[in-house]
Amino acid sequence: MVGSTGKPSSGSIPRTFIDDLLNRTDIVQLINARVPLKKAGSSYKACCPFHDEKTPSFNVNGVKQFYHCFGCGASGDAIRFLQEYDGLSFVEAVEALAAFNGVEVPREKLSPQAQAQQQKARDLYDLMFQVARFYRQQLKLHARSEEAKNYLRQRGLTSDIAKTFAIGYAPPGWETLLTDFAPQWGESSDLAKHLVDTGMLIEKEGGRRYDRFRHRIMFPIRDGRGRVVAFGGRVVSDEDQPKYLNSPETALFHKTQTLYGIYEMRQSRQRFDRVLVVEGYMDVVALAQFGIRNAVATLGTAVTAEHLQTLFRELNEVVFCFDGDQAGQKAAWKALELALPQMQATRSVKFLFLPEKADPDSCVREEGVEGFTRRVDQALTLSAFLFKGLEARLSQPLSTPEGQQQLISLAKPYIAQAPEALPDALTQMLSDKVQVPVWRLGKIMGIRVAGRYRPKNEVAEPLPRLKVQSKVLRLLKILTCYPMLSKGVEPGLFENLQHSAHPEHRFLVEAIQTLLENNCLAEALQNWLQAPRRQRAVALMDQITLPASKEGVVDDFQFLIQQLQKDLLQPGLVKKTDDWSMEDIATWQAQQKAQKLKEP
Repeated sequence: MVGSTGKPSSGSIPRTFIDDLLNRTDIVQLINARVPLKKAGSSYKACCPFHDEKTPSFNVNGVKQFYHCFGCGASGDAIRFLQEYDGLSFVEAVEALAAFNGVEVPREKLSPQAQAQQQKARDLYDLMFQVARFYRQQLKLHARSEEAKNYLRQRGLTSDIAKTFAIGYAPPGWETLLTDFAPQWGESSDLAKHLVDTGMLIEKEGGRRYDRFRHRIMFPIRDGRGRVVAFGGRVVSDEDQPKYLNSPETALFHKTQTLYGIYEMRQSRQRFDRVLVVEGYMDVVALAQFGIRNAVATLGTAVTAEHLQTLFRELNEVVFCFDGDQAGQKAAWKALELALPQMQATRSVKFLFLPEKADPDSCVREEGVEGFTRRVDQALTLSAFLFKGLEARLSQPLSTPEGQQQLISLAKPYIAQAPEALPDALTQMLSDKVQVPVWRLGKIMGIRVAGRYRPKNEVAEPLPRLKVQSKVLRLLKILTCYPMLSKGVEPGLFENLQHSAHPEHRFLVEAIQTLLENNCLAEALQNWLQAPRRQRAVALMDQITLPASKEGVVDDFQFLIQQLQKDLLQPGLVKKTDDWSMEDIATWQAQQKAQKLKEP
């Protein structure tokens, strides 16, 4: 078939070939062609291409044929790098790596049905590529294209930016693709059907087919790998309707997953701090004309969770740009609701609302790149937009008890779904607005937040008398080394310790609570222990020696927890709190090992 790209694959790639291919690949040479590397000892370094940083933390080891970023955690082999950096599928990455090494990719046989499905997919991608090229030719050569060219000139687009985005022109007429494009494609009885399958033709009852796009400026929509999957068409004359028209959902095109401009942003090879999400492809192209190459657009649909996942794989900061009208506010709120559960680690989401009747194109023309960039810098943070939106829903002033109660009720479901440390930060913001302590808000909303168990003004309990052989002190020593063990304390025991008559038990509760509220970070416990009143405990802990192996420490921890449970449940039948020795632990460990040996 004319226009076919490459030989059809006949099956899956043998694992042995993939292993051999990785062994023969020089990963340093492969990555250096895309990301300039510098020698650093036995490895090579660069600023990570997968996240923004100023100090190089991206390492490439030529001996182990492996890369790793100590900043964002990105790591893998040569195939993984091609997938992430070039936006390739696994098979495409293997094929690209084989071409890099000058070898052919062997294939295992597929069933005739599977081969037919693969061939059809290749034919459809190839067809869309050829249609895009046809529209480019029509923009240059068609007699009616001058009107389209004048429109692009009026919008200030140069021929270079039009080439970058492969902008073309669909001529007027109902059967241009079947009459003018078909001869370029070649003889094929499947052409008309494929054009229908890709949404380029509309098929009516009775078998009549006609062009979907007519007399429109055409914007090819490419996926992250650069394959044309759909088109967007903008009318040449504003009198025509609809103003913008996108391809329908097809086997190649899924609006909820596709972002216009993502491929072009990657191909710019520029380093960005953030990605800007605008409403239309003309905004993306216009911003690119001014050198702002980090803009993408959704395609006739609201932002989806899949869009956000794609964006966060690119950069940690996403800025949504919306009109300031009611529709823009509604779209922004939906984006907030989708983004909030994904706000992990260093991720950031902001919201930029433009003046009435303004769009990114008009703003950058009127204010220049610096002025527009200043607007983006001053965009509302997710937390600021959240509370601004919630306060707008109040039926009573926030200064009244009723208004404060309403805000707490409205904020609760949003704070509850926020990840990591964000619930604490949002609760603190809520506390400042309603003048209710954080610990009290935590109880009201049923959400575990910092400061929940003790009011800020409560007098700290005196430090209990501790000895080196104290169970509590030894448990604290273990938790400073293995803070994740704090998650192994059962809620029932935690509650019993909390209400224990012994200050020593409540001292342990404070320590465990500090870890749980700070994602089990050892630094949090160490900072807690730095208080002057706890320095004696630190001095005593320094005298404690733990087992050399982690297994031994875990056994030690489990033994001490069991002893605490006995102290609380049967205080009259066990030794006194400080009356125990290392021999007790050794005996308990031997009993545990013997029990495990008996188990089937």
